[in-house]
Amino acid sequence: MQGNDVWLVVPLYNEARVIGDVVRTARTRFPKVVCVDDGSTDDSAQRAEEAGAVVVRHPVNLGQGAALQTGFDYALTDPDMRYCVTFDADGQHQLTDVEAMVDLIRHGDTQVIFGSRFLDDRTAASGLKKLVLRAAVAYTNLTTGTRLTDAHNGLRVLDRGVVERLDITQNRMAHASEIVAQIGAMRFDGRPVSYAEAPVHILYTDYSKAKGQSLWNAVNILAELIWR
Repeated sequence: MQGNDVWLVVPLYNEARVIGDVVRTARTRFPKVVCVDDGSTDDSAQRAEEAGAVVVRHPVNLGQGAALQTGFDYALTDPDMRYCVTFDADGQHQLTDVEAMVDLIRHGDTQVIFGSRFLDDRTAASGLKKLVLRAAVAYTNLTTGTRLTDAHNGLRVLDRGVVERLDITQNRMAHASEIVAQIGAMRFDGRPVSYAEAPVHILYTDYSKAKGQSLWNAVNILAELIWR
């Protein structure tokens, strides 16, 4: 068990088929999980609660960015919270990666750990999807002053000081770049935020692809960035 100073923040929208298993597995290592039910029309919230998560509800679907902000706000009410992990509800993220990232931030000198699909060869994405995502990364790096290899990976670990300062206003795809931009602009005692990347395995299953993890989703990310 990793301790009581870590909260997993899980945006949740119509994932009743898998969310129970995702939460139960996560809680074997991280007991504190908050799922933000973002206007689901199925019984996702009930399944998450039955698995042991705290559930906060949006009455209507607002988007992943809004769900993350709500989850951060909830986690900040816990005075023991030291780190937040942003974690997907559909089973794409691997708990072993989370453990490695939390260990890295806990024992290192960084304030943010970004997960990256492109630091090893475990993630099986098509060449075209990788090309589109790399274009989005290049755009994000150019406009935020950061240097990342995978700016739109939903697996991140952030320390409390960073979470306290985040104010996500982009509710949908562009929220990932907004998070990077805000982190890139933050200063603590005049010094920029220290961040690092860690290799992660994103598991693209038939289920997760059907939920929006297709090439078209990657194209939407790039299009929304340019539009913004």
